[in-house]
Amino acid sequence: MKQLNKRTAMTLLSFCQKRIAFRGPALVSLFFTLLFSGCQPKKDSSGEPKKVAVIVSTLNNPWFVVLAETAAAEAKARGYETKIFDSQNNTSLEADHFENAIVSGFNAILLNPTDSDGSIVNVMKAKEAGIPVFCMDREVNSSTVATSQILSDNYSGCVAIGENFVQGLNKKGNYVEILGLVGDNNTWNRSKGFHSVVDRYPGLKMVAQQSADFDRNKAMEVLESILQAHPDINAVFCGNDAMAMGAYQALVASGKAKEVGVYGFDGADDVMNAIRDRKIKATGLQSPQTMAKTAAQYADDYFKGKRDFARRVPVAVELVTQKNIADYITPARP
Repeated sequence: MKQLNKRTAMTLLSFCQKRIAFRGPALVSLFFTLLFSGCQPKKDSSGEPKKVAVIVSTLNNPWFVVLAETAAAEAKARGYETKIFDSQNNTSLEADHFENAIVSGFNAILLNPTDSDGSIVNVMKAKEAGIPVFCMDREVNSSTVATSQILSDNYSGCVAIGENFVQGLNKKGNYVEILGLVGDNNTWNRSKGFHSVVDRYPGLKMVAQQSADFDRNKAMEVLESILQAHPDINAVFCGNDAMAMGAYQALVASGKAKEVGVYGFDGADDVMNAIRDRKIKATGLQSPQTMAKTAAQYADDYFKGKRDFARRVPVAVELVTQKNIADYITPARP
């Protein structure tokens, strides 16, 4: 029996209250059976509870932990069994997770891909098995395999960061760019958005560009190496906040933390706090919660019969700087 909506439930409750003297406990029992029938786990045609797999690129990054846990919690709140799988930035391991999900009878997959091209074959396998896949934050380079892709507007977000970067350096200076995973479209969309602004200013010179795979420790090592060849830099633009924190650590170790501005992207808690403490200049705040909840909602809609999903759903990114950080987090205690 279908779950009652709130208005119908309240109407039935009123009816029960009016008729209780005449109908007795039987009607009350019927009311509560109807009202709470939707609280039981949603089941598939075999009578088993429907299951949602949450497959993420890595759990070695707090931002992706939030993405994964929010997606799983939202799906569970909607009545589905959930399980989180960590691909450890390895497409082969991601393929194993897909095989596991298919064989184990999962009914939908909420995916944060490891690679924009390499993940396509995994999504295709799920599609061929009749399992919808909803991508979160990262995309796959195909408009037909995923049921829908819920993505941050990385390009526009980094246009805003580029504009702030130019203002912060007064349109001149040497800088370093630390890229994320080279196989991830987010890496290049962020870089392109940033350069669409910065490259218009001849006084700004990029002295080094290197990948650190979105990893904090790698970013620290990369910048330490770059500083040996280019000690006189004015700023570092990092493709995510984990790398921004790693870059900041390298600058602290070299005694240059107060001289070199660091810019990130994500809106991770540690970077938001670092912006408040005037250690990091700015970041692009994207919402893993919004993307995760939307993906879980879409899976729920799919189970209920919906099929006409938008192929790409952009989620806005907000620029957070030292000037407006108070609008996002509370001041540090003295």
